[in-house]
Amino acid sequence: MLGQLILSGIATGSLYALTAIAVVLVFRNTRTINLAQGDFAMVGAFLGIYFLKQLGFSYYTTVLLVVASTTLLGVAVEWLIMRPIAKSDWLTLFTATIGVFYILTGVMGWIWGRDTKAFPVNFDPTPIDLGGALISMGHLYNIGWALAIGVVLYWFFNHTKQGIAMRAVTDDPEIAHLMGIPVKFIVMLTWGVAGFIAGFVGILIAPIIYVSPEMMDEVLVKAYVAAVFGGLYSIRGAVIGALMIGVAENLAGGYLDSSLKTSTAFIMIVVLLAFRPQGLIGVQKRREI
Repeated sequence: MLGQLILSGIATGSLYALTAIAVVLVFRNTRTINLAQGDFAMVGAFLGIYFLKQLGFSYYTTVLLVVASTTLLGVAVEWLIMRPIAKSDWLTLFTATIGVFYILTGVMGWIWGRDTKAFPVNFDPTPIDLGGALISMGHLYNIGWALAIGVVLYWFFNHTKQGIAMRAVTDDPEIAHLMGIPVKFIVMLTWGVAGFIAGFVGILIAPIIYVSPEMMDEVLVKAYVAAVFGGLYSIRGAVIGALMIGVAENLAGGYLDSSLKTSTAFIMIVVLLAFRPQGLIGVQKRREI
């Protein structure tokens, strides 16, 4: 049972990790906590249902279309909403993302209704035995996708001009601008990458939970807690924090009570911040790349 809970926790934590990475990316380059990140994924889940059921597209065509759509959504939010107020204080920016959150939730509820909907992709219910631990095909599939997306992001940030420019803007936007880096474009690209990640999260989590306008609320909260684990600047710290939360809440639900799963993440962050306020890997006087 222990091995099964750990593997399932890793699978769940991998989705928290992808969302946490997007939260960290936007914060590092804009100093903004994007509360609409979960709703980007929610929009992707609803679009996935539409492409699969209404238009009859294949699964992989649907994935491409959903990811393209949520990437454009991220770019549009930055260009239309966040860019005009980019020089405002953090509270204004934070409030703007709350507004985007409620707009997307309201629009999706208006178009598709408030009732929960099943995602039309079902995995083989027969669990796979991995060294005595049973794990569902859906969870194994999510771990594989999360690893693949992680590899793509690592390559992007370390081996492309745009990815390296994003890291430079994280270090110091003013110096990056003086060096000829188009900071406004890089910020827009950052929101696009956040949308890109959200599209995959929406498609991956939709078969596990029912699709609804509120489907990502709890996931976003746990992803944010994971981001705080890394001090809001460290992608590596956010990933470690997300996996720890996924495993810890599964163990708490399995050995204690299922009602403790949500509170586990907050217990962990309170204990961490009490002893290490800058986060698990975060630093206080320099930014982490």
